[in-house]
Amino acid sequence: MLIHLSGIRKNYLLGEVLLEVLKDIDLDVEERDFVAVMGPSGSGKSTLLNVIGCLDRQTSGTYEFEGIDTTSKTDDELAEIRNKKIGFVFQTFNLLPRFSAFKNVELPMIYSHVFPAERKKRVLEVLTKVGISHRDKHNPSELSSGEQQRVAIARALVMNPSVILADEPTGNLDSRTGAEIMNIFKGLNEEGVTIIVVTHDMAVAHVAKKIITIKDGMCTSGCY
Repeated sequence: MLIHLSGIRKNYLLGEVLLEVLKDIDLDVEERDFVAVMGPSGSGKSTLLNVIGCLDRQTSGTYEFEGIDTTSKTDDELAEIRNKKIGFVFQTFNLLPRFSAFKNVELPMIYSHVFPAERKKRVLEVLTKVGISHRDKHNPSELSSGEQQRVAIARALVMNPSVILADEPTGNLDSRTGAEIMNIFKGLNEEGVTIIVVTHDMAVAHVAKKIITIKDGMCTSGCY
């Protein structure tokens, strides 16, 4: 099992008020799955994705990633998992504005001390895969929103991650461009990439193989 969540709870203390964001979430994600997480605003979707992505720790419960219990891992160990095993795609792209498309995609490999020749080869491979290699020297401000998201997907792919986590990846795109981006995800999944996407858009969710629904911090359908 790639991802196994059992009894996941996430609480925040706001002053003297305890805010329960996730309540006993159980979820299994297998390799090659394509899962859409749906639910109303404030339901806990993004918090769940942050826990799965090791960006945040659960308050209680067990999270196993590739059979390893993440609860006992140090912050540095979780950072290594994020860098080598998890690719992230965000609604706002999160590209560095002063860096070219090539440099943005290359960054995770620099952090992992990959040799320059291998970095160049791999960056061009993933930029080609998402159809944006001809814009590799352009900065984000010179790219359309759809092109920026393609660069972000290439960056997520460059370390050959075990899973890609996408949080509302079409939220800032028009419907046509959004459909193009989802077709990229569909193609990647058909090649064996595991994908979990948070969305409020049913058209986006229907591209996935499985839909789970979160409401008020609880899984109301699709979890097991």
